[in-house]
Amino acid sequence: MPTIQNDLLSIDIKTVGAELSKISAVKNNNQFLWHADPKVWGSHAPNLFPIIGSMKDDSYTYNDKLYNMIKHGFVRHNDKMIVKQQSETSITFFLNSNEDLYEMFPFLFEFEINYELKDNTIIVHHTIRNIDDKTMYFSLGGHPAFTCPLYDDEAYSDYILEFEKEETSESYLLNMETGLVTNKTKPAFESSNTINLRGDLFNKDALIFKDLKSRKVALKHKTKGEVLSVAFEDFPYLGIWAKPNAPYVCIEPWLGVADAEDTNQKIEEKEGILSLPKNDTFKASYSIIINPTHLD
Repeated sequence: MPTIQNDLLSIDIKTVGAELSKISAVKNNNQFLWHADPKVWGSHAPNLFPIIGSMKDDSYTYNDKLYNMIKHGFVRHNDKMIVKQQSETSITFFLNSNEDLYEMFPFLFEFEINYELKDNTIIVHHTIRNIDDKTMYFSLGGHPAFTCPLYDDEAYSDYILEFEKEETSESYLLNMETGLVTNKTKPAFESSNTINLRGDLFNKDALIFKDLKSRKVALKHKTKGEVLSVAFEDFPYLGIWAKPNAPYVCIEPWLGVADAEDTNQKIEEKEGILSLPKNDTFKASYSIIINPTHLD
């Protein structure tokens, strides 16, 4: 399993799915990423491409042809990822379209994800190239799960998510049976910029935000302060999720969202879908910033 490291942080990345699987403090070995207990949730930080979440009937249409697509797309769990470049503090994984993927996603593409360490920050860079002769439609997202609570003498309910700006956004509800986004919303913020973590917060699945003003959210102990934050300037949607009563929380920057219940299933008309002209390149990044007080 590839590893990169600087003086403060060491991270492991699985070749399968190019999935970040460990964030460790070099000095004290604090572990910030969920350890993927398969009895609870067996992932660490899946990469989501070319869709986010579920599609209606696990399918969509393009040019009047029906295509099947698995939840969160085909990068997650993909065993065809290759390491394109690696240094002490940076690593790039690469995937391109092939015959099997073309049956699911009828566009020729190149997908790259790069992990870069800069001091106490992990920057996750995405590069998507459309090498087809037609416009490509896709979504892109991250799904990192962070250990919560961080220390054994703490409780999940000791923690909050603190957003950088005052928010009035409400969370869009998912249909629990289909995984599709409904038109129903619910209040999410206990104050103007905080969400209190508790075991039953995700009993009705993820919190889904479409119109946040914030582009940064911190995982913070109520009295001891911030553990880490996620900055997502390039990502207009955000998901917050965990299995109910599980000791982690996912902070998920998204470019796109799961299908709406009333979708017409045309991928080019899907909410949040990105369109990339032929022979063009798209880039987006988000960052995980570990508070230095937990690194010594």
